[in-house]
Amino acid sequence: MKKSFWKKDGTMGYLFILPGIIGFLFFVAYPLLSSVYFSMTKWSGFDTPKYIGLANFKYMFTTDPTFWPGLKATILYSLISVPLGLVLGLLLAMLLNKNLAGIKIFRTLFYLPVVLPIVATSTLWLFVYEPQFGLANNVLKLFGLNPVEWLTDSRTALMSLIVIALWGVGSNMIIFLGGLQSVPNDVYEAAEIDGAGKFRSFFNVTIPLITPTLFLQLITGMIGAFQTFVQPSILTKDGGPDFSTMLLNFSIYKNAFQGQDFGYAIAQVWVLFVLIILFTIIAFKSSSSFVYYENDSK
Repeated sequence: MKKSFWKKDGTMGYLFILPGIIGFLFFVAYPLLSSVYFSMTKWSGFDTPKYIGLANFKYMFTTDPTFWPGLKATILYSLISVPLGLVLGLLLAMLLNKNLAGIKIFRTLFYLPVVLPIVATSTLWLFVYEPQFGLANNVLKLFGLNPVEWLTDSRTALMSLIVIALWGVGSNMIIFLGGLQSVPNDVYEAAEIDGAGKFRSFFNVTIPLITPTLFLQLITGMIGAFQTFVQPSILTKDGGPDFSTMLLNFSIYKNAFQGQDFGYAIAQVWVLFVLIILFTIIAFKSSSSFVYYENDSK
């Protein structure tokens, strides 16, 4: 029996995926490829792009006084805030993984900072870090300590942003909570029969079984940290002091929308993209050494 046109060689299937292919070409592939060209242009966003080759990248790596401090701040921010967030999120999840009366209220309270608007919470932290009347320095005064210039001292500005990131640790907590509740109870019972205490059960049972969740949190957390923008834009305004909070995503915004240099900003976007890709590749390559899956044959 002769096949109809619609059934021949999967034609109907290709027609079903055609909208997705068109959307990918127009909204992903074309912008991605065109950004390669625009990164090698002098372009204000309003005039005709002028091709200048690799001049933007040469200026970035050799002349721009903000790039290397910004790159250092971005890497430090990510390498400090993400591991601390994972540890605190796991500890909170362990504490809240109990069948106690009112435990859902505490889970909600710890998760609440995540659902609050980030601009509003950043503005709130601006008042917390206020040098004279802010909550942070008032607490220090209670212990007889000198006030700290939280956002105007290059030694403390970046760490102040990291504290804000840790305040939103509820997102890590809620995912870890799901991971902990997926661990079978019979595994803990077997460990207890073998004489393992709470401490050994945590490191030899709990941690290995939630490493897929941990790995997911690591990847998404690092990608999110590399793209941090709102906190430095609201709390430090110009990425100061001494470019100590000039995170790359914030620098991209300043160059594009304040400096009207979209060509250079797009070149920075590609550097940030490569940085994220490199980290992701390293993480996936090394994941086999610490991520355990229940169906793993090893």
